[in-house]
Amino acid sequence: MSDYDFDLFVIGAGSGGVRAARVASGYGAKVAIAEESRVGGTCVIRGCVPKKLLVYGAHFAEDFEDAAAYGWTLPGEPSFSWKKLIANKDAEIDRLNGIYHKLLAGSNVKLFEHRATFKDAHTVVVGGEEVTAERILIAVGGHPTLPDIPGIEHAISSNEAFHLEDLPKRIVVVGGGYIAVEFAGIFAGLGSRVTQLYRGDQILRGFDHDIRNHLAEEIVKKGVDLRFNTNVTAIEKQSDGSLKLTLTGGGDMEVDAVMFATGRAPNTKGLGLEAVGIETNDNGAVKINKGLQTSVPNVYAVGDVTDHVQLTPVAIKEGMAFADTVFGGKPWSMSYDAIPTAVFSQPPVGTVGLSEEEARAKGGPVEIYKSTFKPMRHTLSGRDEKTLMKLVVDKTTDVVLGAHMVGPDAAEIIQGIGIAVRLGATKAQFDQTVAVHPSAAEEFVTMRFPVAD
Repeated sequence: MSDYDFDLFVIGAGSGGVRAARVASGYGAKVAIAEESRVGGTCVIRGCVPKKLLVYGAHFAEDFEDAAAYGWTLPGEPSFSWKKLIANKDAEIDRLNGIYHKLLAGSNVKLFEHRATFKDAHTVVVGGEEVTAERILIAVGGHPTLPDIPGIEHAISSNEAFHLEDLPKRIVVVGGGYIAVEFAGIFAGLGSRVTQLYRGDQILRGFDHDIRNHLAEEIVKKGVDLRFNTNVTAIEKQSDGSLKLTLTGGGDMEVDAVMFATGRAPNTKGLGLEAVGIETNDNGAVKINKGLQTSVPNVYAVGDVTDHVQLTPVAIKEGMAFADTVFGGKPWSMSYDAIPTAVFSQPPVGTVGLSEEEARAKGGPVEIYKSTFKPMRHTLSGRDEKTLMKLVVDKTTDVVLGAHMVGPDAAEIIQGIGIAVRLGATKAQFDQTVAVHPSAAEEFVTMRFPVAD
């Protein structure tokens, strides 16, 4: 018999924590999990899932317009209800929250619906009760951060954007990362007048430069007022409820809402890590080794709380690696190479592997293959939208180092391409693959001539 109440106690019931708990329990461990909010974490409750639903909703305005070119006549002028979209989104999140509860119960994982904090390396305090565990897994995720400027209490983050009473007529989205880009597209597609401000020279820092430049051009075509080297320095609420924003350089503008998507921080404040001796980085992220182990040997961490790669599938993989290694007797460690990812902008981005800049920085010769074309559906609609596809190839070995795309279905297409890149496929093997025609995806296996340096 164990000297502890549980073999594993998981703090945080997001995607990574739930996966680790269920798999560990499947290996025979006695497992408990604590969650002070709703089960499902950022992705399910206030992140990727509700955001993707809003992206779908935002695209219908263009679909209605394009339908005319395909012979469709709508019976009347389309109308949109923000309240109905949000209500339906909330109902779906409630459904998913219930599914997560059932998954935990079905896996024989005990759920504590309270905040858990450390008392010592083997003890947590949860709902006023002290609970002991042989091993503890930290999977508390992260949260949006807001800058310290006058009037910041009048701003919102992505969390609040999902629960606005009304769709803002005029909104400023501050930031240049994927969250900012996605929400700018959502609000613009639903009918808001959107201005996106970014303090840098180009959006999506860290992505391939062609992807960044191409997406910026397409975003502007969608009606977003995209401004670079600009930031908000102060917010003032006016008597009519509108917000007056002071911008860098002394200018100002009046809007109905301002959303900041300028960074996230790990949810480690008040967790009691210092008292246990668990080391963190300057931003509060938990330090871990390749085995996901913290500086306290029986305490582990996965997901956004480690600030490694802030992607839900990565957290899930880490949770699997932890459970397989510690409880399943099947040790393996997470690899962070060639992780496929998508930005659900409008149009969306799909990318896997090295950017051109990263490949050239490694010092070896590279070849670049690019194709820009109008998506087939717009040959009839006449919409001015272009798809970009790009391959980065090691000239010496012919291995495809990276694949990048901006255009419809980019996320779906890059998932399959990601397998090839992960397995080290060569450009010759891409070329030998029969194309699916007519499709956009076929362009990845039909580009024959590299771009001149």
